[in-house]
Amino acid sequence: MRESILTIPVHAVFEPSEGCPFCRMRDTVEKHICEYIMGAAMMESDVRIETNALGFCHRHFCDLLKEGNRLSLGLMLNTHLESVRADIFAKKGFFNVLKKDKRTEKAEKSGETCFICEKTNWGMNHMVKTFFVMFRDDPAFKPMFDKQEFICMPHYAWLRAKAPDFLGKNELPVFLNALDELVAAYASKLNSDVGEFCDSFDYRNAGKLRSPEMEPVRTAVNRSIYFLTGRNPD
Repeated sequence: MRESILTIPVHAVFEPSEGCPFCRMRDTVEKHICEYIMGAAMMESDVRIETNALGFCHRHFCDLLKEGNRLSLGLMLNTHLESVRADIFAKKGFFNVLKKDKRTEKAEKSGETCFICEKTNWGMNHMVKTFFVMFRDDPAFKPMFDKQEFICMPHYAWLRAKAPDFLGKNELPVFLNALDELVAAYASKLNSDVGEFCDSFDYRNAGKLRSPEMEPVRTAVNRSIYFLTGRNPD
């Protein structure tokens, strides 16, 4: 299968074999969006209209802070707060209090939307189309998929839900079997490592956890959180 502007980013996230490739894909998309809106795009009116309306979730506020440009973030926050005030707190007239209270509903929704989440989901949904085309049509790609360390549980569920939209009745079982084998094998190994981690606190195993070969056991708790949530614990 010939390389193209669509396949190159997918190949890039599957070349490493550590962690979840779809988490790498998501992280790459999120990083590009953060850099984009913290740069010149921050002053583009169509971008500001969207960021004013949607705001950002806690995780992506933290990501924007890491970009190191507090002025750009402050400018976006300033106009977003103006939008929040106008939408939720502006008085619309005396008789408004007699109508169904919308303030609570709007306040709840203001914490549920995020500009970066929306754009990331859009980008991921486009990239997954290319992934399934490559899995179906590129003989060299399936071995790259099979060598992955694992697929996290959120992306495992996402792939199973998406697969019927892109694969035919012959390709779908092949993909689902490969996906299940990959994830089940890692879950089993992880379960064993967590069990060994717990056993290491028995007085009979004192000092065992410090040996170099116990590295997978020492990291089992963090790896489990990553596997189950799709995010490394901070």
